[in-house]
Amino acid sequence: MGVVESWSRLMGLLRQHAPGNHAELPGPATERMLAAAEERMGVALHPDLRAWLLLNNLDLPEEDVDPHVACCGYAGFPDETSFLLGIRAMERLYANHSRPEGFDPPDEPDAPFWRNEWVPFFSDQDGWHGLFVDVRDGRVGSWFVGDVTVTGKYESLAHYFDSVAELLTRIASGDHPGCEVVEGRLVWS
Repeated sequence: MGVVESWSRLMGLLRQHAPGNHAELPGPATERMLAAAEERMGVALHPDLRAWLLLNNLDLPEEDVDPHVACCGYAGFPDETSFLLGIRAMERLYANHSRPEGFDPPDEPDAPFWRNEWVPFFSDQDGWHGLFVDVRDGRVGSWFVGDVTVTGKYESLAHYFDSVAELLTRIASGDHPGCEVVEGRLVWS
């Protein structure tokens, strides 16, 4: 299953089980927005990341963005403390991590904390941890400041979205101790 099908399946589950969360999600990015972001970042988005953003660009409206936090997103989905990022938020976080040398730290090219080929798509509000797509091969990895970066945590963005769909299915069936659906919204404890 590709990223478009995985995201569509996930959105169907969200609409069915948590329509309040689903209703808040915005529409798609445009090719123009993506091309401009790629130019500013100096990296081409992986086709899966591009396809996903053309379905839903999860940037908050400008008036809802908190300039005092590294990342903003739609609270409560897909988890309590982190957000799927829209293209503006990705670009902002990418700018915080990228380095002229192409990786960080500059003396660790074989085991870096960050590589410029990694584009974040999920993060906590401080930008301390999250998930990224490797633009070279589409694999999804994770970072946590002060810890080892994990590459290939998911084979693809579609596999990540499939895992979120499984989590949402468990929540909807009452089989997740940290979250439940209350009045059409995900509520984390």
